[in-house]
Parts: sequence; structure tokens; C-alpha cells
Amino acid sequence: MPILRPLPERLLLGPGPSNAHPSVLEAMGRPLVGHLDPEFIALLDRLKAGLRTLFGTSNAMTLPLSATGSAGMEAALVNLLEPGDTVVVGVNGVFGGRMAEVARRAGAVVTTVEATWGTILDATEMADAISFVRPRVVAFVHAETSTGVCQPVEAIAQAAKQVDAMLILDCVTSLAGRPVELDTWGIDAAYSGSQKCLSCSPGMSPVSFSDRAIEHIQKRKTPVQSWFLDLSLLAGYYAGAKRTYHHTAPITATYGLAAGVDRVLEEGLEARFERHTSAAKRLIEGLEPMGFECLVRAEDRLPMLTSVRLPERVGTLGEAAVRTRLLDDFGIEVGGGLGPLAGAIWRIGLMGENARPEPVDRLLEALHEILD
Repeated sequence: MPILRPLPERLLLGPGPSNAHPSVLEAMGRPLVGHLDPEFIALLDRLKAGLRTLFGTSNAMTLPLSATGSAGMEAALVNLLEPGDTVVVGVNGVFGGRMAEVARRAGAVVTTVEATWGTILDATEMADAISFVRPRVVAFVHAETSTGVCQPVEAIAQAAKQVDAMLILDCVTSLAGRPVELDTWGIDAAYSGSQKCLSCSPGMSPVSFSDRAIEHIQKRKTPVQSWFLDLSLLAGYYAGAKRTYHHTAPITATYGLAAGVDRVLEEGLEARFERHTSAAKRLIEGLEPMGFECLVRAEDRLPMLTSVRLPERVGTLGEAAVRTRLLDDFGIEVGGGLGPLAGAIWRIGLMGENARPEPVDRLLEALHEILD
């Protein structure tokens, strides 16, 4: 009996992964080459340039990290923090909390500024904490996947600038679905994931580090906690005229990411942003008559991840049972709530290729059949 057997077709409308375009899947079937092959190195360089466009940056150290978005988070934090450094972390969901935990494990002294899940961080509270602590690093989430909140960046970034703190931004769910402007905002390190609005396979993390961040890393007094994620070592493989072995890059996944970035650039960022916004509007307009209520107020919502409180009918049937029926009978995946929102909300993703009318309508039709 083979290990790999036929798998069902799913419409992935959870918090990630999203469905990939056939061109991405085709790219992943191309012949393998070596990770130091000149053709592959040239591909990496083109991919780095494309990622710079998506991140809104000229950062030379912008690269596709050979690991998931969680590793991108670790890379940003462990490279910029040394034991004893102070950091202020905004926490209004799972991933802000995870940033704080990674920073603690790196030996940093962590101050958190917390907000109710489903709301944005208060910029004044963040600024007050930054002014009081005067931290080495400020970190927060641009697009909180656990709640569907989009965090305004500029005010917090300005507060960090006033104390010369370096700024880390989690863009896992926002990249290629919402404007990301690292240079304009003054971000020193940012990371994302390949499986959200880029609509590629999970397993890669686009990251970007400013020249100031790289200079800081080069002047560290202690080695970076992680050998694999040490940017000073990764630079030998991703930058310069001559590349040196650091690790065996995931060739096939890189092909897919390159194809995904090509699709974003061909469509154009503004058109892509508008498509995500339009799909979210269609979804909400279809859900509200069924009794679903948005968790996040309109001005703070992510278009690519909509979190909704559940109507009584879903509670009567059992929210997990309804999600199971969506999957088993209709081939549609949606995400449940996490932490204090477990059982109380669904997280519906319209990311990348799925931010279109057809997936929205398919979900709404299935829900009508289940709930009516």
C-alpha cells in the first residue's frame, strides 16, 4: 500500500494555507537543480528583487528564508536581540504573544502592551511604554491572524524612532494582500509566509532586514542564538558575487514561490489589494443575513482574514460539527477561533487566489444548505 494516496480537492478558506494557482503547482514540478547551481542562484536573485517590491523596500538583505513564517519571526527577534536587551511587544492575539515568548527565550527583558483580542493596539499606550522602557527593539503584528485585526503602523513606528529602537513587524498575513511599506514606515526587520496571500505552498518565509539591522547584527557582542537563522551566516549564501554553502535550500518550494511572486507582480499590487477588499465585502454582506457578526470593527478589519461571531443556529448544531460538515460534504475548510475566542468565532480566509467571488459564493451556498 503506497504512503502517498489520492487526496481530496479542498477549498481552503481558513487562516492558511490558501489554494495555489496551477502555475505555482506546475513550477514545483520542474526539474531539480543544485542549490549552488548558477541558474538557481540567478533565480534567487530575481526572487529577492521581487520580494523587495512586495515589501516596499530597497533592503539588500531581503530573501526567501528556507523555513516557515514562525522561523521568520525567530530570525527577526534572535538576530536583533541579545541576552539582557529590552524589548516592547504589542500583544493583541496569538502571534503577538508568540513574539513575546520568542524574545524571552532569546534572553531579552520583555515588556508587553496588551489589548483585547479583536481590537488594535492603543498607539498611545505603546508610545508610553516605549518612552519609559527605551527598548532596543519594538515588535508587533501588522495582520493578526488569530483575530483578523489590521494594526496601523505609523504612530508606533514614530514612537520607536524617537528612542532609536529597532522595529520588527509581522507581515505573515498582510504581504501581497494589504500595502506593506517597510522603508516608508521605518521597519528594520519584517517577515511573512509563503502560504497566505502569496498562495504558495507552506514552508518558506520571505524576510527583510534594513541596513541598520545588518550593521547591528555585525556588531553583536554575543553569537546569534540560532546558527541556522544567523543572518551573518545566511548572507554568505544569499548575497555577494560568490555564494558559499550554508544549507540546502528547498529547490521545489523556491520555484513555487517565484511563480507566486510573478503572479502578484503581473496582477499589480493595487489591483490585488482591491480584489481582497472586494471579496471581503461580498463575504460579509452574505454572512450578516445569516446572523454572523464581525468580531472586528470595520476600520480595523483585514480583508484577507474575516473573523465572525457565530449565530445561534451554529451553536445549536455545534460549531465544530458545522465546520466538519463543511469539510466533509462540501470540501470547504474554515478556521475556528484560538485562545479565548475558541468556539466563539470562525476565521474565514480569502487569501491570494481565493480572494474572488466564486469561493465566497461557494461558501455561502454551503452554509445556507447546512443552516436553513
